[in-house]
Amino acid sequence: DDRSRADREKEELDHAIALSLAEDLKRPNGQRWRSNTDEDYAWALQDSQLNPSFPPYDPSHYYPRSYKVCGGCNCDIGYGNYLGCMGTYFHPNCFRCRSCGYPITEHEFSLSGKDPYHKSCFKELTHPKCEVCHQYIPTNGAGLIEYRCHPFWAQKYCPSHEHDHTSRCCSCERLESWNTRYYSLEDGRSLCLECMESAIMDTGDCQPLYHAIRDYYEGMNMKLDQQIPMLLVERQALNEAIVGEKNGYHHMPETRGLCLSEEQTVTSILRRPRIGGNRLVGMRTQPQKLTRKCEVTAILVLYGLPRLLTGAILAHELMHGWLRLKGYRNLNPEVEEGICQVLSYMWLESEVLPDYRNMPSTSSASTSSSSSKKGGKSEVEKKLGEFFMHQIAHDASPAYGEGFRIANAAVNKYGLRRTLEHIRLTGNFPL
Repeated sequence: DDRSRADREKEELDHAIALSLAEDLKRPNGQRWRSNTDEDYAWALQDSQLNPSFPPYDPSHYYPRSYKVCGGCNCDIGYGNYLGCMGTYFHPNCFRCRSCGYPITEHEFSLSGKDPYHKSCFKELTHPKCEVCHQYIPTNGAGLIEYRCHPFWAQKYCPSHEHDHTSRCCSCERLESWNTRYYSLEDGRSLCLECMESAIMDTGDCQPLYHAIRDYYEGMNMKLDQQIPMLLVERQALNEAIVGEKNGYHHMPETRGLCLSEEQTVTSILRRPRIGGNRLVGMRTQPQKLTRKCEVTAILVLYGLPRLLTGAILAHELMHGWLRLKGYRNLNPEVEEGICQVLSYMWLESEVLPDYRNMPSTSSASTSSSSSKKGGKSEVEKKLGEFFMHQIAHDASPAYGEGFRIANAAVNKYGLRRTLEHIRLTGNFPL
């Protein structure tokens, strides 16, 4: 209360007079305390009775000029301590945090509109927390909250986690939370729990999916006449195969699939690894010599990826094989990679949005995911499929990204068959 002593004394006097009048009305005649102020009120009462144009004086309606009502309980504040905020007055116990409901006793507090908060409660409500370390995201040198946010998953995290060796899922790209352990693959990659649910780990597991995607091509009158071998491999084996491949354009920073046209000996995964804690161990591999019987020697795919991502890679690489078997020669990377990405995107659409383009679905293919074995997909798997489609659509590379966007526009306008025919004749997409 920052008023002067004189103001406070005047307010106390006014309130005392009002209380005295109220008490006097309750006393029998002859027992009232008299004062000069009482005389004034008596004359006022007599005048009101003689002149009916004025209502009788009612002391219960008299309030001092400084009368205050608590904004919390709506009661008279009286003569104790009180707080003033935004033109409203409160009993100290009635000035409470809008979030936790406890009284605010600190000298500093936060306001949001007209709602008061403890500073700690307001920070809890408004200051973002890192989804990796679960601490408040720190401010930068300018005093501003700076964080990173994944464009699809909206995962917010401290910028420092991009450089402090925090594990990132090799499939969905999400960073590992400190209270959730990712699985470590033997080639150094990490896999989150959601991607692990439908991960395909060896060549035998992948065969049903591979044949289902070949059937998908046949359903679009794009049958592959040759039986192209398909192998699941580790990262090192895939990188070694890329070095031995003379032709082709490879996606950076990491290639996940390869359509071989040269004869090579490739180490494939014969038996899936077993789970040991948060590591996958005990994987068996075998070297396999690939001989060239046609324009395509084999298709290699990185192991340990979820079913939908593995299928998208297979659809992409099978399109490379189809183009070579059908005599599409010397295409520039934007055209070849762009149309291969379109087939990968279309297959994902058929899985995630089966009615979108009225294309055949391969959901009946056997996988390691129980939901897919029943012909349906969990919400987790659908969300992963949407993410893989988002990756293709927003790829920043000239060949895979811009090539896809031009190819997809052509297919949407002219159809797949006419677009392929135009590529065969001109080497470019129709405008």
